Amino acid sequence: MIMARLDGCRVAILVTDGFEEVELTQPRRALDDAGAETAIVSPKDGTVRSWRSTEWGGDFPVDVRLSDAKPDSFDALLLPGGVINPDKLRMDPSAMAFAANFFANDKPVAAICHGPWTVIETGNADGRRIASWPSLQTDLINAGAEWIDQASVTDGNLTTSRKPDDIPEFNEAMVRLFAEHRHSAAA
Repeated sequence: MIMARLDGCRVAILVTDGFEEVELTQPRRALDDAGAETAIVSPKDGTVRSWRSTEWGGDFPVDVRLSDAKPDSFDALLLPGGVINPDKLRMDPSAMAFAANFFANDKPVAAICHGPWTVIETGNADGRRIASWPSLQTDLINAGAEWIDQASVTDGNLTTSRKPDDIPEFNEAMVRLFAEHRHSAAA
């Protein structure tokens, strides 16, 4: 059970088409339940389409177009996975600059499954312990990270996780990290 409160915490959820649906919906629900204000940020206008395991899923409204999003307007960043979504995002310089800003300003970031591709592309994987979908192991090692095969790993301002089955542990760690950061920032 998530006990930490995130009242007033503004969380950007950076996605484009092809994000794994449960890796957005369940973490978002945990954040909302803890009192956070979440917003889907995307390079796309209108809606983004999810992926449900082996087929296309539902459409989700974009709350803030990436070109209008300001990292300073957010306290934390969530990076859902899915294979298509982070692969598209890492080829978008604006998306990478947006994500890199959270690391540059020591704001908390949570990434699940293939989401750590974004961490790699921003140059913030080196020296970190990171969990991910197993196929990212070589990419993470090549980027200087230590790949960890655990449900959830927190290293500094980054929480990562392997897969949808790990979402309960990921949500707990993400909410805890975001809450700790809010308390330390307020002190």
